[in-house]
Amino acid sequence: MAEIKIDLDKVEEAITHGSSALQYPRTLPSDILEGVVNFFGKLFSWIWVPLMLLVVGNVVLRYVVGTNIIALEELQWHLYAAGFMIGLSYCFVHDGHVRVDVLAEHFRPKVRATIEILGILLFFLPFCYFILEYAWPFVQRSYRINEISAAPGGLPMRWIIKSFILYAFALLAMAGLARLIRAFSLITGFPKVRT
Repeated sequence: MAEIKIDLDKVEEAITHGSSALQYPRTLPSDILEGVVNFFGKLFSWIWVPLMLLVVGNVVLRYVVGTNIIALEELQWHLYAAGFMIGLSYCFVHDGHVRVDVLAEHFRPKVRATIEILGILLFFLPFCYFILEYAWPFVQRSYRINEISAAPGGLPMRWIIKSFILYAFALLAMAGLARLIRAFSLITGFPKVRT
């Protein structure tokens, strides 16, 4: 019987960037912004290892030992929230998010880039700004009052997890700005395309 070899990198590339995906040119500013997002995305991808161990530990504590530790359960939620929120920008940079390209796949590349620019300028970046604007006092207040968990035995310094809203949306805005620059470069040739 013949052995079937599958190149998983090619399969993932085909799924993520199917034939309808528009490849934007790389530029120095977009590469810098995407580099920052990629650094934090890869750094925070390691958060899933301790999270998995923590989940297993909590299950063992609950069902084998017959107890639970509230602080560990809250830490589990916090690690998941931090990993998910930081992962949003990484997903956006790598175009791994859901897109509905039923109509757009039939448009010329410059029309698609124009739609992308309008979407980023009118919706995406204002949304990031809105979240950052309202999250700042939310985190600031939590820090000022030294907010702790409402649960007995819960975690202190609740401002740490709340500050991930700021980090996540700052990175998401950077990812959107990088995409904006790349789409603008496709249309105008400025900034200069990197090879």
